[in-house]
Amino acid sequence: MRLKHYFLNKIAHSSYIIAGQKFCAVIDPQRDIDMYIHEARALGVDITHILQTHLHADFVSGHMDLAQKTGAKIYVSKSARCTFDHIAVSEGDTIEIENMLFNIIETPGHTPEHICYIVTDKSRGDFPVCAFVGDTMFVGDVGRPDLFPDIAEELAGKLYHSLHDKLLKLPDSVEIYPAHGAGSLCGRAMGAKWSTTIGYERRFNSALQITDKAEFIKSLTENMPHAPDHFSRCSDINRKGPVIVSDLPEMEELSSAMFRGKIEKSDIDILDTRSYHSYGSQHIPGSWHLDLNGNFPTFAGWMLPVGKDILIISEDYNKALESRSWALSVGIDRIVGYLDGGIAAWAVSGYKTDFTRQISASDLHEMVTGTSNFVLLDVRTITEFEDNHIKGAINIPVGELRTRYRELDNKKPTILICSSGNRSSLGTSILSRNGFTNLFNVAGGMSGYSAAGYTRQCKVCENPHGSRFFSEYSDQKKHWDSSE
Repeated sequence: MRLKHYFLNKIAHSSYIIAGQKFCAVIDPQRDIDMYIHEARALGVDITHILQTHLHADFVSGHMDLAQKTGAKIYVSKSARCTFDHIAVSEGDTIEIENMLFNIIETPGHTPEHICYIVTDKSRGDFPVCAFVGDTMFVGDVGRPDLFPDIAEELAGKLYHSLHDKLLKLPDSVEIYPAHGAGSLCGRAMGAKWSTTIGYERRFNSALQITDKAEFIKSLTENMPHAPDHFSRCSDINRKGPVIVSDLPEMEELSSAMFRGKIEKSDIDILDTRSYHSYGSQHIPGSWHLDLNGNFPTFAGWMLPVGKDILIISEDYNKALESRSWALSVGIDRIVGYLDGGIAAWAVSGYKTDFTRQISASDLHEMVTGTSNFVLLDVRTITEFEDNHIKGAINIPVGELRTRYRELDNKKPTILICSSGNRSSLGTSILSRNGFTNLFNVAGGMSGYSAAGYTRQCKVCENPHGSRFFSEYSDQKKHWDSSE
């Protein structure tokens, strides 16, 4: 038995190849499938099985592309009611690949249709050696059940039983391979390791220390972070079967004149993926801004419209391709062109540009302690804001700003701040699209403001989207450690 792990940064997704001598399975593949093809070739095996643990919410899976290219069969939970060609499995079913036996157990909780694959290497013995647990259990955490708000408590109760009555019945030695790690929004306080063991989680996983079922349900259904828009959309895409990437339209190279022509003739959106410094200096009016160096795929899936064509502005062609690839990973499939030569070519052509003023931490402090009349808008998460913020700031998380901008006065100077400058720059692009003209972005954000000595460091800003109880979890861990 040979195992290969693949980690997709930004969305913190783990996928796996598990191989024998001639054949292998890919578990929870990402949409960019070339790496699996190359690895199977290097291992000298054929990809014959594609195993899905659940309908992934935070990304579009590569199961359809991989099946088309390899002829492998897709295995997915019967209760998922998928509409593409697949083999439906349920509790008690088994899959054999050479000496490897995969036992399927149903583990609803994170999602209603979730399953896990318990693997026995028969060349070693008749005992389980590892488990692919999807989003049921993570390193130091468990899957969030609130992606289905109407049945969140019911799912949390099912998750309790999936964990305590099934996974925790496995021997301590069983290795655990989850589908996500630290930084994912599918949990609340994941560890940075990509694998663990049943024994380690039994001892150290904070959620598993809550043995009272009612308390467990409460801990996973109250004060949870908002689930991004694309979570329900991606689940549905994965159920129906994503469009094969090769069937999507190519990203066309457009001169400035062609780019402008498309903007004028059709209902189209512009996405600028350069750094917030570059975007602030000069950008096309009305464009969205998502810094490719930030948490690009999460916010692309969260913010961008899915029913419109999108044109890309990047530093160069390779950055445009990278932007498109990340967008495809969250189901933004209609990126149809990019601006050849970038914003410099646009400016040389004499076309209109706009700018957003970037201010430093010291500039902000002078304004905060002075007599200027302005709105300070903090677009971080509620948890970050509650941990530490500048007195007088208004908190509207950037994910809510598309509708809540109406709560603001577009006539007043508005300064936006986040932890670094990325989310706040996205916020300025949202406000600009909705008639705000007097905007400022704080370069360096609260991180720079605290580094300058104007306030203490925000503990939650280190991990704004990976944990809803970052500081509380740390406090709990200290309590457990001291009680040993």
